[in-house]
Amino acid sequence: MVRRKRAGTYIHEQAGWPGFRWDHDRISARLIDVRHRQGLLIGQMKGLGFQLRTEAVLNTLTEDVLKSSEIEGEVLDRDQVRSSIARRLGLDIGGLVPADRNVEGVVEMMLDATQRYADPLTGRRLFGWHAALFPTGHSGISKIRVGAWRDDAKGPMQVVSGPIGKERVHYEAPAADRLRDEMKAFVDWFEKDRSTDLVLKAGVAHLWFVTIHPFDDGNGRIARAIADMVLARSEDTSQRFYSMSAQIRQERKAYYDILEATQKGDLDITRWLEWFLDCLGRAFERSETVLGAVLGKTRFWEHFAKVEFNERQRAVINRLLNGFEGKLTSSKWAKLAKCSHDTALRDIEDLIRKKVLVKDPARGRSTSYSLVRVK
Repeated sequence: MVRRKRAGTYIHEQAGWPGFRWDHDRISARLIDVRHRQGLLIGQMKGLGFQLRTEAVLNTLTEDVLKSSEIEGEVLDRDQVRSSIARRLGLDIGGLVPADRNVEGVVEMMLDATQRYADPLTGRRLFGWHAALFPTGHSGISKIRVGAWRDDAKGPMQVVSGPIGKERVHYEAPAADRLRDEMKAFVDWFEKDRSTDLVLKAGVAHLWFVTIHPFDDGNGRIARAIADMVLARSEDTSQRFYSMSAQIRQERKAYYDILEATQKGDLDITRWLEWFLDCLGRAFERSETVLGAVLGKTRFWEHFAKVEFNERQRAVINRLLNGFEGKLTSSKWAKLAKCSHDTALRDIEDLIRKKVLVKDPARGRSTSYSLVRVK
């Protein structure tokens, strides 16, 4: 990372840090609304049958892992993420694929945060999450300190953007010699504070941790895992039916803008909490898409319950129903099913005869196909 001398004062340099404050009158209406919608969503999901609820949780956790990594510019393989989560939760979904070490590490961290949400957050636990994120001890090609606070041996920790020589410093974190005390204060507050509503606490914890920026890399992903952990505590359930990370990914520019503005401001974090609550509300709305996909998948298999499928067809159809991106072609079918192109064509033609697949309107060189719409 490029290091440059910063200008200006950051929130962690303010007198009274980390004594965050906010305007309760401005926050209360949003908090009441979000809490109400949160309760409605959890109640709606718990009213589903076990199988549908399990599918919704799997879809949500998959989105959470994928999108939290995408925020940082890392694209993970959806099938690997889904398979890793299913294995760790003991779910029988069929068609499991092996996952890379980096995928397994991200999944391990997220599941530890959301499935063991009631367990105390400690420095040792955070070190474990960090080690899971960087199993090779490298971030890209750069060697980093893993499972330990950063030491700033190469200069202060800064968040920068822009080409070399024209970098813009967005933020500079507290010096490394402050980290032990900073993280002790954070962890003590995290476990001992009982006065802050847990949904608000998720927003405060997210901001506080990412402001300290205690690791060489992975701070954003860990901050979002911490927020998910507090939200799970607020609901007292390990079952996840919405993804805050997926919504932040949709609003990535606004996310970074409000973070930067808050970290360059004073200790009044009202605007950050307003944005966090609004984003959470939009995440609840987005969860309807997850539920819709689960219900659509159930309707599809019920509709074709009397149709015979071979294992390849069933596996590829499930892949399509789980959120396949792009157009389905015969070559993609062959790759997904791990079969020859001729076999892929036979599978596709069989499904067209059975009115399971339809040809898309001719475009370009490759013929593509879609699943029929089931009402």
